Amino acid sequence: MRNGDRRVRRSVIWAGAVIALVAGCGGAEPATDASKEPVPVIKPVLVEEMPHDASAWTQGLEFDGPTLYEGTGVAGQSQLRELDPETGAVRRAVSSPNNFYGEGITVVGDRIWELTWQNGVAVEFDKATMTPLREVPISGEGWGLCNAGDRLIRSDGTDRLRFHDPATFAETGSVAVTRDGQPVSKLNELECVDGQVWANIWMTNEIVRIDPSTGEVNLVVDASDLAADAGADRQKVLNGIAHIDGDEFLITGKYWPKMYRVRLDAPSG
Repeated sequence: MRNGDRRVRRSVIWAGAVIALVAGCGGAEPATDASKEPVPVIKPVLVEEMPHDASAWTQGLEFDGPTLYEGTGVAGQSQLRELDPETGAVRRAVSSPNNFYGEGITVVGDRIWELTWQNGVAVEFDKATMTPLREVPISGEGWGLCNAGDRLIRSDGTDRLRFHDPATFAETGSVAVTRDGQPVSKLNELECVDGQVWANIWMTNEIVRIDPSTGEVNLVVDASDLAADAGADRQKVLNGIAHIDGDEFLITGKYWPKMYRVRLDAPSG
């Protein structure tokens, strides 16, 4: 075999190897686990209805023992409130400072943190007096907030959950949220329960349960029946999740005239 023929043959073999490598690594769609079942969808089981202030643009809802707190939005109208959980009546209310557009809230010991939407800060309140104590800068927007014990978890309207130090509110990390392998954005009001995060999806009647260690949605709640009963429209959307005990939650929405005590019975296995 002549030297020229050898060079041609080596070139053909090398080109074939490169083509095979490209096809195997980058030219094909990533493999998916076809055996993996879609995330289960459940409906809430209604236990009780109770009144809710229909003028409240609900941004956050959370129990602290028997006390129910609510954060409401709209610039110049935002409030941090203490509610009577039986009647929905407002026991105490303070305005968000500086005409901030209030968002999600969560209780941390003797303090309450409130997010602002686009004002770039989180506000820390004294729980006993409901007096603002300080403002801490945050990156991006503020949407939902919940207390996971060793960290706070925040949504910002994207497909990410962001983690914060409960004392300083310094951001410590984040995770991307997916459902059946696809990104889930518009994560709104949050509730941390037993290591999982429940999240309203803005402008939908769905609540998702997220494993914050992986970002994977592992349960979906279809609350469309509650929304229909509340007379929901493009403004009166589902928003507000407060854990009561076990599998019982209090659910409401923006400008909704009712709160709903429900069971969210997750399928076993």
